Parts: sequence; C-alpha cells; structure tokens
Amino acid sequence: MVEKGRNPLFTVDHLKKNLLSIHPKSKDFHDMCKRACDTAAKCIDEAKEYNKPRYEKTQMEPDFKEGDQVIVSTLNFSNIEGPKKKKDSFLGPFTIIKLIGRNAVETGEDMLPSRNKTQTPKDMVEVEDFHDPVKKIIKARKIRPNGNDQREYLVRFKNQISDKNKWLAEDAIPDGKLHLRRFRASGRAEQYHQ
Repeated sequence: MVEKGRNPLFTVDHLKKNLLSIHPKSKDFHDMCKRACDTAAKCIDEAKEYNKPRYEKTQMEPDFKEGDQVIVSTLNFSNIEGPKKKKDSFLGPFTIIKLIGRNAVETGEDMLPSRNKTQTPKDMVEVEDFHDPVKKIIKARKIRPNGNDQREYLVRFKNQISDKNKWLAEDAIPDGKLHLRRFRASGRAEQYHQ
C-alpha cells in the first residue's frame, strides 16, 4: 500500500439490512449512502494511482556502492563557524568506505568537520601564530591579572568578520606601534570635536 491511513466507517456500514422494509424512504437513504461510499472508494483508488508514480520518482531507494563518490548536506551541522549565509550547503565529494544501512554510509572521519572541538596536541604540529593584517584597533581596556595593571586592545583584522576580533596586549599586535598611534590620534580627534 502506497499511502497509510485509516479506512473510515461510513453511515452505510452501520445500517442494518433487515430494517430496509420498515419505511420506503429508508431504501432511498440506503442507496444514497451506498453511492456516496462507492464514489469515495473510487476517488481513493484514483488518488493512489495518481500518487504512486510521483512517490516512486522522489522516494527511490539509493543505490550506493562502496567506492562511490557522494556529497554530504551540511543542513544539520552545528559545528561549522561563520554566518549561515556563507556556509556551504554541501561538503564533498567523499568516497564511501562502508555501507551501514539502506540510507547510511560511512566516509572517512577526517573528511567531515569534527563534532567535538578537539585540538591536535601541540607537540605533533608546529604551531605558528598567524594573523591577517590588522585593520584597526577599536577599543582599549585595562585588566588586572595577578594584581598588575595591563592594557589590552580590541583588534579587528582585515578580511575577517567582527566575530573574529581579539583582545591583544600591545606587544602581541603586529605593527602595534603604528596602529596604536592611529588609535590614540583618533581618540584625540573625537575628544576635540565633542
């Protein structure tokens, strides 16, 4: 059966056959209900015939085999960073390693983004502290780690979204002296215009 559902009981199903002779109008009512039931059954059969090829066209069983190339939808991935608009709709293509079920396959674990935010141990990878060029310094703050005053600056990098802004110490900012001079000059200009 293509469609699932309940088979309703109509009024005609509850009519008793031996009561048709009690009143002449009861036979007419019985015939009317029977015609309505036959028409409804015919409409249901026509709807099944109409929907069967449409269902089979869109709900075919996938015929994946090991070694096939597939792409993976990222609709339910919650671990890809950045704006949703810029997120790729699909990742891949990936090679199928093993079939798990009719609709589930296994690809290499290193191919998809990790669900856990795990990091590779630092001794296995040479760590390089790389930043895009600094666009500007936005804000300054004073923090007190271990009771010592220390200034940090909110830095915006070129070609990065504002979520990637970082608080950095003066010596950690690439070309820090130049950008700090511009930041302080812009602060003086704002005070002068107020």
